[in-house]
Amino acid sequence: MDQDARNLLRSLLLGQRLLALAVLVDDRPVIGQVPFALRPDGSGLLIHVSRLARHTAGLTNDAPFSALLQLPDLPEADPLQVPRLTLEGKADLLERGSEAYDQAAALYQERLPTSAITFQLGDFRLVELVPEKGRLVGGFARALSVRPEDLKEALQEG
Repeated sequence: MDQDARNLLRSLLLGQRLLALAVLVDDRPVIGQVPFALRPDGSGLLIHVSRLARHTAGLTNDAPFSALLQLPDLPEADPLQVPRLTLEGKADLLERGSEAYDQAAALYQERLPTSAITFQLGDFRLVELVPEKGRLVGGFARALSVRPEDLKEALQEG
């Protein structure tokens, strides 16, 4: 991965706050859009989701997910050139009251301060999306595979 690709990867991971999340619910694809916070080393994306949302039913331990982050599609831009990152991996439910939960909740609320109220609600769960592979598209005919190590390296450079 060259420097331009690492810069784009870092920009997508740190500059975006929403991701499109696809999961399986009753063997059917379901998609939702959720805010996320990133672990500082890039090893996981933290989401805080309501059990009332359809996509949350597909977020069980080790459940597969696919996520999409993209830069805005501006009217003057060519839609084929919109930079984006897709990630695939497994979900990890964090147990409320555990040290891992408390650390992740602090990271999430630091990134998204207005979310503090949702941590008082009983129907929300904190989930870590652990990427196993991905694809970075920098524009038309500019795509490359992304490994978990690439996420970590891109974030270390910033």
